[in-house]
Amino acid sequence: MIGDGRLEPAYEHCRKLTATHGRSYYLGTQLLSRRQRAGVYALYGFARMVDDIVDTGSGQHRLSALDAIEADLHAALSDPGYLPRRPEVLAVADTITTFDIDHRYFDAFMRSMRMDVPDSDIHVARYRTMAELRDYMYGSASVIGLQMLPILGTVVDGDVAITPARALGDAFQLTNFIRDAGEDLDRDRIYLPTDELAIFGVDESMLRRCRRTGQVPGELRRALAHLIAVTRAEYRRAEPGIEMLSPSSRPGIRAAFTMYRAILDEVERSGYRVLTERVRVSKPARLGHVARAVSTRGTLARS
Repeated sequence: MIGDGRLEPAYEHCRKLTATHGRSYYLGTQLLSRRQRAGVYALYGFARMVDDIVDTGSGQHRLSALDAIEADLHAALSDPGYLPRRPEVLAVADTITTFDIDHRYFDAFMRSMRMDVPDSDIHVARYRTMAELRDYMYGSASVIGLQMLPILGTVVDGDVAITPARALGDAFQLTNFIRDAGEDLDRDRIYLPTDELAIFGVDESMLRRCRRTGQVPGELRRALAHLIAVTRAEYRRAEPGIEMLSPSSRPGIRAAFTMYRAILDEVERSGYRVLTERVRVSKPARLGHVARAVSTRGTLARS
């Protein structure tokens, strides 16, 4: 696409972002081929860049920055000679072109990111029902799974793999929402559907009180146990999709699948203290998931 010497450093920048901020994700990518890893790093780096702008930016600047990034990406995709301003855009534009990824997935992603920005006219900070949350998650999570499919390859018709790919993106996202509930509350966001919480007697005032005091009342434990069950059901819908992938892609995705699903186990072991603690899967445990993925599904991809 662009041969001015910027492309390789752009991919390396995205690799470093993935290694730093997506440790379980990064570990799973080591089971992919070099070409596939580069594409996955580009997707992650782009999403991470946008997410950081939404989470750490201020005021109208966030919307302006999102508009600039989207315009930069559209320009790069429409003009092979265009030089994007940011390395993440350069790498992801090259990945989109290389793997022929549907451009609409990135428009949907940017829409959901604008939903997180208070200054946006589509801003949403509370989701009442799971259906409302899924509208947001289509752009924030489902399309990530769909973006990955052309990179990973499939042994079935691509349309058949769409449903489990979307489910895997949603499962990862729901896991994040449970794990990061305290941090999200500090940003005045509640992604856990409020109607689902209310069934168990949990409201926003209880969440804020638990954030302050570290208490985990029975109502909250039961609500989180319910949402963990909902998320595990999403993983079950996603799992058949692993066998639909190209054989060389299966070990890496299975490793990521099991590592991310294990976060839910850690939430339970912590006593559901997600409002005051960020639970993690230990490095030895993550390495164990990778080793099992290799032994049961294939061999480590050549570097």
